[in-house]
This record gives sequence, C-alpha cells and structure tokens, in this order.
Amino acid sequence: MQTVKLVSGATMPVLGQGTWRMGENGRQRKEEVDALRFGIDLGMTLIDTAEMYGEGGTEEIVGEAIAPNRDQIFLVSKVYPHNATRRGTIAACERSLKRLKTDRLDLYLLHWRGSTPLAETIEAFQELRQAGKIRDFGVSNFDRDDMEEAHSLDQGLTTTNQVLYNLSRRGIEWDLLPWCREQNVAVMAYSPLEQGRMLNNSSLKTIAERHHASAAQVAIAWLLQQGVIVIPKSSNRDRIRENYAALDLKLTDADLTELNQAFPPPQKARPLEVL
Repeated sequence: MQTVKLVSGATMPVLGQGTWRMGENGRQRKEEVDALRFGIDLGMTLIDTAEMYGEGGTEEIVGEAIAPNRDQIFLVSKVYPHNATRRGTIAACERSLKRLKTDRLDLYLLHWRGSTPLAETIEAFQELRQAGKIRDFGVSNFDRDDMEEAHSLDQGLTTTNQVLYNLSRRGIEWDLLPWCREQNVAVMAYSPLEQGRMLNNSSLKTIAERHHASAAQVAIAWLLQQGVIVIPKSSNRDRIRENYAALDLKLTDADLTELNQAFPPPQKARPLEVL
C-alpha cells in the first residue's frame, strides 16, 4: 500500500474505507463490522468516519471493527462545526474516542466551516495534539481561500483537506488541488464513485473493458493517479475486493486523454462542490 507522509511523520495509506451511512440501521451492524474487517484484512487500513455519521452510531461500528487491529489502523474522524469551539472540539473528540474505543485519532478534521472562528478550532486541535489525543489534524470541504486562512493560523500543521472529488466533480483542479500540492497538504477524495451515478459512462466502460477491470476500478485508479487519497465505502465483500484491486490498475496516457474528453477538466474557477 502506497502512503502519504504527514507533518507528524505518520504515514497515511492512499486507499481506505469510507463509512458514511453506516451505523444507521441496527440490523446491518454485523454486516458493516464484517465488511470493514474484510477491507482491513485486505490492507485497506485507513478508516474514515465522523461524529455526524449516524449521530455517533457509525463511530461505534468502526470502534467494534477496528478493536482487534487498532495499532494497524489509520483512524480519521471529524468534528461538527457547531461543536468546533475550543472547549467544544476537545469535548467532541473525547466523545468520539469513547465511541471508537481508542485513546487517539490518527487524523482529526473540521467537517466544514461554521460560525466558530477558525483560529479557535485550530487552537483546540493543537491542544489535542499536544495531549496525544490526536496525531495530526486537518479540515474538510475547504476551498482555497479557506485553506489559505488555515495556513496563516496553523504553523503549517493542517495536513489534510477532505473534499468531494471524482471524475464528474473536477472543480478543485483549477486552483485548490494545485495549492494543496504546493503546500504539501494531502487531499482526500470522498464520494469517489459519485454513489455509482457515473459508472454507466460509455468511455469509462470502454477503458474498463480494455483493462479487464470494472468502471469503478478505473474511476478509483484515476483518482490515485492524481495523487490523492481515496475512501470508497461499501458493505459488500466483492465490491471491497474490487476497490482494493484498483491499486494495481495503471491507466495509460491514452486512457487519461479519453477520460478528459468524457469528463472535461475545469476551464475556470468554480465554487467548491459539497455533498
């Protein structure tokens, strides 16, 4: 598994597992725990979650799934904006740690910007980092101007920006992605398959057939070749295995040209897209 090195010196895998919508139906708990453990056994040890997901229920699922392998897991969670005051962030982190049954997060993100001054949230992140509760911190759904503000406040410690990015949502390529690359801020792509909506694209299917792969594998491989971290979510073992196999798929220049024609890159600045 290829990794990205963060400010702390920790390494984050480039391909992991998302958990949005898990933990919302108690009858699916065993299936969801088993799915996460299956992915971990394959090597997808990056697990992304948030206190928002299932209002804490998803973190409980994740906590159960990672318990046998915690030291091998790169664990990410996020704080709600309305909890992101200095005291509120610290309290929210403690609640997340309790649900996750761990003493630390490898990466803690502000889920999106709210009314709390960013400086206050960053102060809380730094306090948590000094206390050993989190190893690295970052943000989510931040556009370039937001990132520039964070960079002016964080002493270079904001390591990651998690954003909506896939073949059909390429707006960040105009200025946000280049800025993050210049500043060594890792970009994590959520909803890499657009919840499956783009997988019937004819060009995507043609390229997949050429590589004896699936359309989903091509979409994930394309993101990996952009140098970003990818966190597809699935509770299906075959899909998880398929996602993991995308690591071995190398798209050619011809493939990339065809994908650019089918999913054109931005020609001007666009507002950051979110889900």
